[in-house]
Amino acid sequence: MSPEMMSENTDLPSAPQKPFIIPVFLPHAGCPHRCAFCNQSEITQSSGSVPSSAAVGSRIATFLNYKGGGRGEVQVAFYGGNFLGLTVSEIQRLLAATEPFFREGSVHGIRCSTRPDTITPDRLDLLSMVPVSAVELGVQSMDDRILARVRRGHTAADTREAVRQLKSRGLKVGLQTMVGLPGDTSETAMETARAIVDLAPDFVRIYPTVVLKNSLLAHWYRQGRYVPLSMEEAVSLVAHLHALFSRHGIPVIRMGLQASSTLDDAETILAGPYHPAFGHLVLSKLFLSCAVRLLDKAVQPSAPVAIHVHPRNISKMRGLGNKNIEILKELFHIDTLGIVPDSDMAMTAVRAVQGGFSDERAIDDEGVGQ
Repeated sequence: MSPEMMSENTDLPSAPQKPFIIPVFLPHAGCPHRCAFCNQSEITQSSGSVPSSAAVGSRIATFLNYKGGGRGEVQVAFYGGNFLGLTVSEIQRLLAATEPFFREGSVHGIRCSTRPDTITPDRLDLLSMVPVSAVELGVQSMDDRILARVRRGHTAADTREAVRQLKSRGLKVGLQTMVGLPGDTSETAMETARAIVDLAPDFVRIYPTVVLKNSLLAHWYRQGRYVPLSMEEAVSLVAHLHALFSRHGIPVIRMGLQASSTLDDAETILAGPYHPAFGHLVLSKLFLSCAVRLLDKAVQPSAPVAIHVHPRNISKMRGLGNKNIEILKELFHIDTLGIVPDSDMAMTAVRAVQGGFSDERAIDDEGVGQ
């Protein structure tokens, strides 16, 4: 994995400075269940064994060499498994492997991914060995019928209780949700998103469901029992979720699976809305939707149009391959449309100027993402 992949995908440049993440993968380790959609060995390109203390130390030291100036604090992240579902001795050993780096000041915090049903007072006590920056919960859905269908092994009530316990310890909470699971619809996905908003996490990740080889979902897909979302459906739905979370001040730090050479292999993902720039597609959709709503008010359909955005959002406004520009030109019969970099613009704002018309709004305004 390349060093540029070690920070969170914070999606919009208005987000706080990104931490420098050193990932330590524990594919499926500590998980008492095999969810229908899961094949962690393919996602993490790892064999599935819990790394030794020496391997953890070596990985941290290697990635510290990647860290340049101007980066945020350094966090070691235990990903890909159920960290608090490991044995007590394994948890203690992995945390102890990070202690020398805390003492020398090169690492500032730990974050881990775990399941809601492994959050207990005794398990949380183990995290007191080192400074913990955040605990991420694989929520996936807040609909118990969907959770049961994908054999998740926990309920929405488990998630609510886990968040309560984490917050009572003063820990930052991240929630991971999936759209397009078996039995999921746009309505149930939005209900899950609203339930997550009620839990007020510090950040969220949104993953569209893809069909990984050697998963139960792959078997269902081949039988015709599961049909994944199309790319267009997934982008539109995740745009709705992103707008909802943003309106409530909840950062979305990733949308879509982390790109890798393994996932880009056509034999790994059998079907589903995987794209190495999925987050960019979603944000481009939000910027396009915002521009459409602004230009709906314009009174000179054929006059030249200038759309102002912050310079760091030019590519999002243009869309991949300038697709957004083509759509706007065709939709509003515009011959000349320019995307203008404007440093005075807010990071989430779009302004449309056409003749004497000028209007501005934020991409996460109510209704954007339609």
